[in-house]
Amino acid sequence: MAIDTWLLEQHRLGLHPPTLRFYTWTPIAISLGYHQKQVPNHWQHLIWQGQPIDLVRRPSGGRAVLHQGDLTYAVVMSGLPGSRLQAYQAICQFLIEGWRSLGVELSYGSAGRGYIHNPNCFGTATGADLVTEVGVKLIGSAQLRRGSAILQHGSMRLTTDPLLYQQVFGEELDRLVLPAALSASPIDQVTAQIIEVLQAVLQQQWNIQLVRQPLSAAEWQAALAQ
Repeated sequence: MAIDTWLLEQHRLGLHPPTLRFYTWTPIAISLGYHQKQVPNHWQHLIWQGQPIDLVRRPSGGRAVLHQGDLTYAVVMSGLPGSRLQAYQAICQFLIEGWRSLGVELSYGSAGRGYIHNPNCFGTATGADLVTEVGVKLIGSAQLRRGSAILQHGSMRLTTDPLLYQQVFGEELDRLVLPAALSASPIDQVTAQIIEVLQAVLQQQWNIQLVRQPLSAAEWQAALAQ
């Protein structure tokens, strides 16, 4: 996420084009929203399969996200008119259409302001989140704005372990039912398929051509030095 923040600043300064990223997490971590101050004490000492679970802070807002068995996306761009929610929904269209082509219908959540009392991002679904037809939250998103530049990133829950989820949040994980074509394949193949589909949909919707561009050694150093 330090790279996300660095890309946002580079884009704001006109030094880098709009960007789409996907990534997973190693080791397992819990990311906290930028303004999230109070967290359960036991989160400081969480262990899973013999390894400590990292606590990191996101540059964006929202509640805590468990990054295990999920896929993170990040979009950096500018020039979107309208309110913050309208910007969310403009960006989320590629997620909605992409997952529809994978056999999953998504719509926006409807939770009110009461969500701020729940430390768990996936415990509620606001108008910036995407839920399945039976109301299970699949994607939670958050934004950071600097001037007209926007970073929107979020977590797509795929194979989160329900026992770990309960250990962290003290509540049961809503059962997520993915189409057989996805659930029957190894997770690495599923993740690659989702990324390929979402990239194709974004290019079509925005009439752009994505160019794969790995970070240089100097760019890695600049991003991680923040």
